[in-house]
Amino acid sequence: MLDSFEILNTSGVVLWSRSYANVGANIINSLIKDVFIEQHGGVAAGSEDGATSSKPSFRKDQYTLKWTTARDLGLIFVAVYQSLIHLSWIDKLLDNVKTLFVDLYGGQLKNQNSSVVECPFDEYFEQQIRELEKSGGPAVPKDTPRLTLTEAPLPPRDAQERDQEKERAEAIPASEPRRGPTTPARPALTVAGARSSQKISRRARKAAQQSAQASSGEESSAIKPKSAKAGQKKMRRWDTDGLIDDYAHDLRLDYSGTANGAQAQNEDLDLARRQDDQQPVRQEAWGRKTGDGKFVLRDLDEEVHSILSSASDKRANGASATSGGVVGSSLGTLTGLFRNVVGGKTLTRQDLEKPLRGMEEHLLKKNVAREAAVSLCEGVERSLVGVKTGSFQSIETTIRSAMEMSLRKILTPTSSLDLLREIQSVTAPTAGSRSAAGAGARPYVISIVGVNGVGKSTNLSKICYFLLQNEHRVLIAACDTFRSGAVEQLRVHARNLAELSEREGGAVELYEKGYGKDAANVAKDAVAYAAARGFTVVLIDTAGRRHNDARLMSSLEKFASLARPDKIVMVGEALVGTDSVLQARNFNAAFGPGHRGLDGFLISKCDTVGDMVGTLVSMVYATGIPVLFLGTGQHYSDLRTLNVAWAVRLLMS
Repeated sequence: MLDSFEILNTSGVVLWSRSYANVGANIINSLIKDVFIEQHGGVAAGSEDGATSSKPSFRKDQYTLKWTTARDLGLIFVAVYQSLIHLSWIDKLLDNVKTLFVDLYGGQLKNQNSSVVECPFDEYFEQQIRELEKSGGPAVPKDTPRLTLTEAPLPPRDAQERDQEKERAEAIPASEPRRGPTTPARPALTVAGARSSQKISRRARKAAQQSAQASSGEESSAIKPKSAKAGQKKMRRWDTDGLIDDYAHDLRLDYSGTANGAQAQNEDLDLARRQDDQQPVRQEAWGRKTGDGKFVLRDLDEEVHSILSSASDKRANGASATSGGVVGSSLGTLTGLFRNVVGGKTLTRQDLEKPLRGMEEHLLKKNVAREAAVSLCEGVERSLVGVKTGSFQSIETTIRSAMEMSLRKILTPTSSLDLLREIQSVTAPTAGSRSAAGAGARPYVISIVGVNGVGKSTNLSKICYFLLQNEHRVLIAACDTFRSGAVEQLRVHARNLAELSEREGGAVELYEKGYGKDAANVAKDAVAYAAARGFTVVLIDTAGRRHNDARLMSSLEKFASLARPDKIVMVGEALVGTDSVLQARNFNAAFGPGHRGLDGFLISKCDTVGDMVGTLVSMVYATGIPVLFLGTGQHYSDLRTLNVAWAVRLLMS
């Protein structure tokens, strides 16, 4: 693990630092004194731009320091880590951090009139740490000891100990059963290469005695059997519509309410304590305000990748310019001839068969459903048969370019995905739109559907938090009246969001009617309640259901006809794999023939799959419906919009 990272200038001023362990200041001071001042070693290993295959290193005590420089700005980037740990990605971290920092704050540093430089660089650095640890693996000690299970020998006993044990055995009455040996043989964990010891700790001896007594059977005979409960819990029965079959309508199924005044008082104290412990939420960490006051979600990964990509292109252009002489161009041409012998070839099906088979396997490894992968490869084949490749262009390069174009075409939406503008057109319509629609302002209704366990309630709360940032009044409708704990889960989210809304703007409230009710009627009543009390957005949570269960899916048609949602969003998880195609199609067709279907997807758990984001392609391919949001974590701010270039880059990496 990285212990510390420092960014300082040649004057010794620390511009930014990040520490994961307590590293003394003498470590960095030794680097400055021994290397940069006295030049005892390491400086010659660097280059003008710092982009070397292996960064110079310096050892001090148990630490290894690697660094790179930006000489035009007089900056030094230093990474500190334990010498016993091997970090394969440390050189790339130095290059990427240098590129990002210079791009973000180089203008401030070049300005000679500025006396203060603000460098909020924490989020960019943490993003690089997460990404490089995923790609390069965690830190591994160079010499990891192995654990082996051996039989520890008993310590030798002298004659006096044997006599004392004999006397204790004779003192036991005949009626009392004799116990096992007081010091039974026991296995011990020893580390290979470590020094063996005959001393045993007091805790180890106590655990050994307890295990010996348990093995003797004395305690087992003394254990009393558990008494059976006086009454068994009566199982609830549900009818085909998901309603309670044999209970009265006034039966209380919500056991989470307060039982007495003392419990209510304790909850008030807990609420006050939570309010004291609240941390301010920085909007710039996950979004930004536009010129007209709207809050737009931010894509930090795309910003970082864009900066690194542009810097890489600049270096590549500079390298090609320096090798533009006669000798350099001749060598490049000769190498290109040997590497791209198929340049200028008219492609046939036989030429494309093997490369396309490899491309199909690549897409399957990226979690793209087989049906979608086969269809994409067939489309690329149809578009390339009879096409003449460019000069010195290989078949693989041609197929890759065509596949990237096909992926961009699938993932790029054909209509606007500006959710805030759609909400404004419904909640505050203009005179022309009001006359055309024949109705005035009303709340905008969003329904969340999906299979069990994909994160519908969690991502609904993320959307709610996003809307609160834009100062909307949101009503959350608890229409999952079947799953135990569903209402309580939304109640917790609503309480947390209400506390956040006090300083973020907007307002949020939960509409609930408990369990065992008809979800469609609850949704209809929630929309009417929101319209009467001035809410601008209604978020409807629904019960999870299997996409291949016709009985459960049929209730969605009634739900859509009564609630009349403006947008139906299906939550699909990035881990689902091949089944994503069937899930998307079944939910899209569940609202009745000739009726409306899904309006968008929210792909959850994208932070758990790395570059295997093929579910995005599978669901969009199956339905032609765009992806609205991506869930990237467990916090309310872990919601992102889809960036097509980012997705294509991951799929083709």
